[in-house]
Amino acid sequence: MHLGLVGLGKMGGNMRERLRRAGHTVTGYDRNPDVSDADSLEDLVAQLPSPKVVWVMVPAGEPTRQTVATLGELLGEGDVVVDGGNSRWTDDLEHAEMLAAKGVGFVDCGVSGGVWGLENGYALMYGGSAEDVAKVQPAFDALKPEGEFGSVHAGRVGAGHFSKMVHNGIEYAIMQSYAEGWELLEKVDMVDNVTEVLRSWREGTVIRSWLLDLLVAALDQQPNLEGIRGYAEDSGEGRWTVEAGIENAVATPAITAALYARFVSRQDDSPAMKAVAAMRNQFGGHAMQTSAPEGGDADTGTPDQTASAEAAGSGDPSAPAES
Repeated sequence: MHLGLVGLGKMGGNMRERLRRAGHTVTGYDRNPDVSDADSLEDLVAQLPSPKVVWVMVPAGEPTRQTVATLGELLGEGDVVVDGGNSRWTDDLEHAEMLAAKGVGFVDCGVSGGVWGLENGYALMYGGSAEDVAKVQPAFDALKPEGEFGSVHAGRVGAGHFSKMVHNGIEYAIMQSYAEGWELLEKVDMVDNVTEVLRSWREGTVIRSWLLDLLVAALDQQPNLEGIRGYAEDSGEGRWTVEAGIENAVATPAITAALYARFVSRQDDSPAMKAVAAMRNQFGGHAMQTSAPEGGDADTGTPDQTASAEAAGSGDPSAPAES
């Protein structure tokens, strides 16, 4: 398969490499000419065979809207645009309608895997017509993890990003539970080795998970999470999940509480939020707010600020890609 890929930051660049390792041809475009295979979107589209498939991996919101609109002018009947960023599912409906008027198909794809995706594969949740999905299927098969699971045609347009939104909402609640448990274990005098207790849970328990593995990895690196401020941003998808719950009269108390805990973390230096911040950094490379090192400045940048900077530069959506 030969496809185009727009946005070659941490996530997009790794996806290009994984696709190439699987034998596919990828023409990538990025505002950073050092990593780009094409000089412009026009050049990228011109290099692709028909039907053309262009996968977009730029920050959600206006950068994605502008990119999709431009591709709508460049592509033709039977071509397909894939939005693999963290767009809100309502944007998918607008993009699909706009492209359909030009005979161009649209597939939305929620992507999970963060900085580990290159080696481990990416969990993919995609929405669109069977015809459009079929044109992208070889790429889905190459990007997914090995094994039976990790990739799903979730439904019609919007279903992929809606599924990823709920995935991230659940992620909020799980991380908050681990973080609160870690803080409670640290608080009491009777538990001598909290990290080893958490490590023991990684095998045989009903609460074992990759997030637990990542929390233990963070504690191995910084046993007391020293130097990490108890502050955690939210990517937006937790808010969207809570809003969707309200709209559909589905109670989401655990997810809502986890989201609110992040709001509280911006007012106080919460020990539990140090654990959440450390886990986010482990799986997604999200910026942590740290104390100033000797002779240097503290990192006070937030993922939102990082995303804004990248949108103006390389177009890397990796900062908001996970929760």
